[in-house]
Amino acid sequence: MVRPKPTVGDTSWFVRDRFGLFIHWGLYALPARHEWVKHVEQIPDEQYDVYFRHFDPDLYDPRLWAEAAAGAGMKYFVVTTKHHDGFCLWDSQLTDYKAPNTPCGKDLIRPMVEAFRERGLRVGFYHSVIDWHHPDFVVDNLHSMRGRPDREALNATRDQTRYAAYLHGQVRELLTGYGKIDVLFYDFSYPPEKGRNDWNSLELLKMTRELQPGIIVNDRLDLQDVEGGWDIRTPEQFMPREWVQVDGQPVVWETCQTFSGSWGYHRDEASWKSVEQLVQMLIGVVSRGGNLLLNVGPTGRGEFDDRALERLRGMGEWMKRHSRSIYGCTQAPDGIPCPQDCRLTYNPETNRLYVHIFAWPFVQLHIDGLAGKVAYAQLLNDASEVKMGEVPEHQASMAGPSPDTLTLHLPVRKPDVVVPVVELFLK
Repeated sequence: MVRPKPTVGDTSWFVRDRFGLFIHWGLYALPARHEWVKHVEQIPDEQYDVYFRHFDPDLYDPRLWAEAAAGAGMKYFVVTTKHHDGFCLWDSQLTDYKAPNTPCGKDLIRPMVEAFRERGLRVGFYHSVIDWHHPDFVVDNLHSMRGRPDREALNATRDQTRYAAYLHGQVRELLTGYGKIDVLFYDFSYPPEKGRNDWNSLELLKMTRELQPGIIVNDRLDLQDVEGGWDIRTPEQFMPREWVQVDGQPVVWETCQTFSGSWGYHRDEASWKSVEQLVQMLIGVVSRGGNLLLNVGPTGRGEFDDRALERLRGMGEWMKRHSRSIYGCTQAPDGIPCPQDCRLTYNPETNRLYVHIFAWPFVQLHIDGLAGKVAYAQLLNDASEVKMGEVPEHQASMAGPSPDTLTLHLPVRKPDVVVPVVELFLK
């Protein structure tokens, strides 16, 4: 069985829980056209401030968010405490650019943390090391003011070192004011323009681990080449074809994905993934030893919109009956080939193999190399027995399986679930 490189942070729960909720929320929910709207449209501060003056999520009830996440089978959440526009969802003492100073008038992080903890989910913070609002953040080619003709003059008064001190101070607030924090998702470095020296990353990481022993830290502080500089790799918006490796060694990894093409609330975005696609994505990630962090962008009034809730409910319906093929599971042991149109996950503690069937076959499903190695088989959704055996003699010459092939005899009609799963109790 594949064993990933050991981590400094405690990833023992992480590789067991497998499924988390990402939340991208901030002022960009009001324009409702992507969380990078300030950058993409190069909106100046004075124009972007209209969203600050009108941010009033009066329908915000984090208990409903936590209920939706728990119902979907998610075990942890990660929320944007501050995104690249610099707006803070908590009552930071280091800036006035925060939710308590909007019509909202309150810290939005504290009730969220409490609500999710009450539902048994672990707590994670996303924090942008980028800040397009801060007066000391040097304007570069990724900045929302990159096109300003007075860019040079602006930078003459800016001091990136002062900004780094501000960044560290805010992280200290977050890691000392909300109890145990399980994950810190920093975002992001882009050398040669901005990297470890611009964030003072080594000191930032050291402080993070000192304030929250065991915390899991991602890989975006530009410390990939530093021993202990990260715990998890975070491929974004794509699906790795195999277990993620660094220098030929498997590592703990998590892919973050969206329901649609946007992280923040996007009213008019239409490329939403179906429940079937999302369930297959979760299965595919776990089958390669990874985690899925699936994102919701709440509205400006503080709700998950209907499209997100529909998909969370759909995933929850599947997880209700199939979660044991996800929790505690990982890539199948070497030497077990995956049947066509299927994905395999394996629980090493229970010694059970799970066959997720993406395209329902006719009557027989063949798994090479498993003949005589399975004690019992059943459909996971209803615990109905799946008979095992060899191909009948009169079919064997034409069917093609070898003597070491396990043949599962399936019902003709596909079970009424998004992705059927056969649970194999290995001997």
